[in-house]
Amino acid sequence: MENSEVIEALWDRMQARDWDGVGALVAEDAVIEWPVSGERIVGRENYVAVNREYLEGWSIRVLRIVADGDEAVSEVEVPHEGIGVFRAVSFWSVHDGRIVRGREYWTSLGADPRPEWRTPFVEPMESGSTAGK
Repeated sequence: MENSEVIEALWDRMQARDWDGVGALVAEDAVIEWPVSGERIVGRENYVAVNREYLEGWSIRVLRIVADGDEAVSEVEVPHEGIGVFRAVSFWSVHDGRIVRGREYWTSLGADPRPEWRTPFVEPMESGSTAGK
């Protein structure tokens, strides 16, 4: 499986809540970091558990996956009923068909409002826009 296919399968299996399938794509000693919340997830079991236990009501839409060598980057949109729409950009290291390292930047749309000083230079994006893809 190509590295981009590993990441595509990861998101597909998460969407399907196929936790055994997710675990099959993650190395036993994988390390996944979430810098926005200051958390590090060490090990396959913990990564699967964190995702399995997350409050239901979400779905995943893959916006893009780019891969080169052992590295892959994905951008996903995760609408969650009653909470809002999240976006994640994830940097993955894949070796022998398994994720060995990841760094995911999760945020919600509009969570970081633009400062007033930029108003003359920018225009608002439409909610959920994937312009510039």
